[in-house]
Amino acid sequence: MTAVTGIFLALAGFALTFLGVLVSSLRRASLAGKPFPTPSLFQVALGFVTNFFDTLGIGSFATTTAVFKFRKMLPDEFFPGTLNVGHALGAIIQSFIFIAVIKVDPKTLVLLIGSAVVGAWFGAGLVSGFSRRTVQIGMGVALLGAAAAMLMSQLQLFPVGGTALGLEGGRLVAGVIGNFVLGAMMTLGIGLYAPCMALISLLGMDPSAAFPIMMGSCAFLMPVASIRFIKSGAYSPPIALGLAIGALIGVPIAAFIVKSLPLTVLRWVVIVVVLYAAVLMLRSAMQPTPATEAVAA
Repeated sequence: MTAVTGIFLALAGFALTFLGVLVSSLRRASLAGKPFPTPSLFQVALGFVTNFFDTLGIGSFATTTAVFKFRKMLPDEFFPGTLNVGHALGAIIQSFIFIAVIKVDPKTLVLLIGSAVVGAWFGAGLVSGFSRRTVQIGMGVALLGAAAAMLMSQLQLFPVGGTALGLEGGRLVAGVIGNFVLGAMMTLGIGLYAPCMALISLLGMDPSAAFPIMMGSCAFLMPVASIRFIKSGAYSPPIALGLAIGALIGVPIAAFIVKSLPLTVLRWVVIVVVLYAAVLMLRSAMQPTPATEAVAA
């Protein structure tokens, strides 16, 4: 059995486990008298659009967060869990596609994906218990970081990278540590794509190698993080289902039909929108805490 086959089998196992936990949680809620979460057409459309552009390399977390904030779709503290649960399925589909198409050294691929998963496990355990204000501050800073990374990419300020398709020695250790940190940060709502591409380029790898690494990392770490968010109830089931349903349509269309688009202007729009969402999030965090929350704290 090849390493890629092993990754695909493990990924299928993670996906089935994630879906099993999600369905079981929704079923228990239904038996307890809660209505089954039915996503709206807008929520499905949001999942389609964000996952479509995610597959083309823009990322889905920052754009989805911006829409959440503008439309006041759910409490701020539910953002990280809803993002991870809702976009996990899209990331899994992307991973199967890009790992099959772009060849990367199996040892490098496995170790970097594994480190991101471990980081996500610890990160989700912390984030799921954060207060609303902590989440607002964390996501505001994360959005600023995401906007900065997208701006650097747009201005071609990231290192151009090399030609290597694998890492050895100290560079491999640095890659493992770096992806561990990125996996933990992703549970707070900062996308992994742009910073992972920067990390891969800094380590001298071919920038194309970032796609199977970053998408594979997300495909494994998001189900792991999502399970913790689901068990703690720190997410919105109908919105997460809407995002997932939209991904089932958006990802295949982007990967197999559209494949590429002139995205320069759209990226500038996304940067502006994400910056605005960051300001709104941080402004919300600075507002006085209601008396009832203060007593509860």
